[in-house]
Amino acid sequence: MKIESWFIGKTSPSYLQTGLDDFCYRIKKYVPFETIIIPDIKDAGSLPIRERLQKEGEKVLQKIAVQDYLILLDEGGKEFTSIQFSRFIENELHKSHKKLIFLIGGAFGFSEAIQKRANFKLSLSKMTYSHQMVRLFFLEQLYRGFTILNNEPYHNA
Repeated sequence: MKIESWFIGKTSPSYLQTGLDDFCYRIKKYVPFETIIIPDIKDAGSLPIRERLQKEGEKVLQKIAVQDYLILLDEGGKEFTSIQFSRFIENELHKSHKKLIFLIGGAFGFSEAIQKRANFKLSLSKMTYSHQMVRLFFLEQLYRGFTILNNEPYHNA
């Protein structure tokens, strides 16, 4: 099974992109992994939020297959400890999904259509973070999960 992390729009701060590149490299040691950038909507700032979300959602839905398992990183999702998250990953890897897709939305979240298509919602915290920073935090947790599953010393529990 392949794991993908999808982001709406490019990562702008170079320090975040450096961290993302590092964790992508590390994760690929455990599983086929790729990050996918869903391009920003043109003139998104001039659109009402609802319309912007709808257009972003349409782009995502065009790329996703029926047999893909879609996990939204969403403030209303289920929270895990790092160890619980590693077990969640392990369980999903044993299922018959074609791909496991973690979707990190833009600044305003997800359209109703994406919310309905999601198979699971995951929250990293009750706190609010910028969608740009969540990318790095999530990839670090994904890497941490694989080190836990492989009994490696990265996670100090």
